[in-house]
Amino acid sequence: MTEGRHVTTAPAHTLPDFLSVPGRPPKPRQTGLTHVIDKGMSVRQVEDMLEIAGDVVDIVKFGWGTSYVSPNLRDKIALLREANVIPVLGGTFWEVCLTQQKLDDWRRWVTDLGLTHVEVSDGTISMPHDMKLDHIRRLARDFVVLSEVGSKDIEVVIAPYKWVELIESELRAGAWKVITEARESGTAGIFRGSGEVRMGLIDEIVHAIDPSRLLFEAPQKGQQVWFIEKFGHNVNLGNIPPDEAIPLETLRLGLRADTLRATIKDNVDGAGI
Repeated sequence: MTEGRHVTTAPAHTLPDFLSVPGRPPKPRQTGLTHVIDKGMSVRQVEDMLEIAGDVVDIVKFGWGTSYVSPNLRDKIALLREANVIPVLGGTFWEVCLTQQKLDDWRRWVTDLGLTHVEVSDGTISMPHDMKLDHIRRLARDFVVLSEVGSKDIEVVIAPYKWVELIESELRAGAWKVITEARESGTAGIFRGSGEVRMGLIDEIVHAIDPSRLLFEAPQKGQQVWFIEKFGHNVNLGNIPPDEAIPLETLRLGLRADTLRATIKDNVDGAGI
């Protein structure tokens, strides 16, 4: 830990009790996950995020290969683990290690860092899906695996039935959650280049797969609102910017105009509004 810093784990924040708001499961959660992307935060920034949002953040992903060049990585991991937040390396970094035939080194490093969760993806590289499934199976013996489906290339279009097949097979292989690709910008995968949700694609996916098994990347506020309105306040959402974790929680609880009617509809109707 950085010299002079002392980190204490704050107790879970208790909301005031005079409003009726949707219930949120306590950590460690299986649903209602908020997955934040770290694109190179300092230790102080992580401390600040955890001070205000530690109770609502479940996972922090060190985006793409930022973990490899971050001098403060171990300090940040220690802070996150003490706050009961799961740290995980980005899937693109795993892809880099795969292409350079360095997965054994990657695994040793992940183990040395004390990480319990890993991400496996193929959003940039092309690989036989059977090979990806084999990696998921082997890693699932020792780690909790988040796999990711979808391409980062906006020109690549995957048919909805294929999304379903890929997700189902990765869950069967041992993935805890399957992440639906959107990039950190929210302009690929399950979204069009404009950021608009591919609604038909989502409908077909969830017709076959329980949404609780999925983690929808949704970095933009409008995307978060759409998923909350469609699947409820405990939908799993990912690639959330660090300073948007508390705003997202207000969306989940109907404490923001965008989702007020969707999340507390019964109370609104009863009030005659």
